Amino acid sequence: MTNIKVIIPAYNEADSITHVINAIPNTVNEIIVVSNNSTDNTEINAKKAGATVLKECNKGYGYACLKGMQYIANQNEEPDIVVFLDGDYSDYPEELTKIVAPIINNDIDFVVGVRTKELREKGAMTVPQIFGNWLATTLMGLFFRAKFTDLGPFRAIKYNKLLTLNMEDKTYGWTVEMQLKALKQKLTYTEVPVNYRNRIGVSKVSGTLKGAIFAGIKILGWIFKYSLK
Repeated sequence: MTNIKVIIPAYNEADSITHVINAIPNTVNEIIVVSNNSTDNTEINAKKAGATVLKECNKGYGYACLKGMQYIANQNEEPDIVVFLDGDYSDYPEELTKIVAPIINNDIDFVVGVRTKELREKGAMTVPQIFGNWLATTLMGLFFRAKFTDLGPFRAIKYNKLLTLNMEDKTYGWTVEMQLKALKQKLTYTEVPVNYRNRIGVSKVSGTLKGAIFAGIKILGWIFKYSLK
């Protein structure tokens, strides 16, 4: 049986985290919620729902993901696949089976869930998000001949391949760093269309002008950094 671990970075997602955990297929071996300095009941609700709960006091999406990876690295048995999923219930966790299928069935290294317009609820992605995704993936196509069309956070990767990426971004650049490094290391990859709805609560990144600007700068910074290597 395939050993699958799910890492969920969560900052003040008390209203959504239980929905997310309960919708994850029971084929998953462990759900790891990393509370990114939450001040609400995120941790309590996640524990009640059956997840392993970790605390990461340094605020930042990448910090939380790295905390989850550190926890997995200290376990006796390595997983086969790690899935990253947001804690805001904008993705459909039950579609995890679609995300991991190319890895299990076709030996693909890395899969990104793509929030296509046809499957996206109206208003689920802001204009800055849509433009930022288009710009980032277009630049990756120009510089690296990449076929990516989204920087979607719902993604799966073989654990041994994840380790080779040596992930380091602590904040907004985590997703694009993973995709750029996957390209550089010539990992096999594919995209899977996924449904996407309006999140529960307010986005900590795209919901603010400051967040959107900083995310854009970080993403473009990673792309140009790798284009010069």
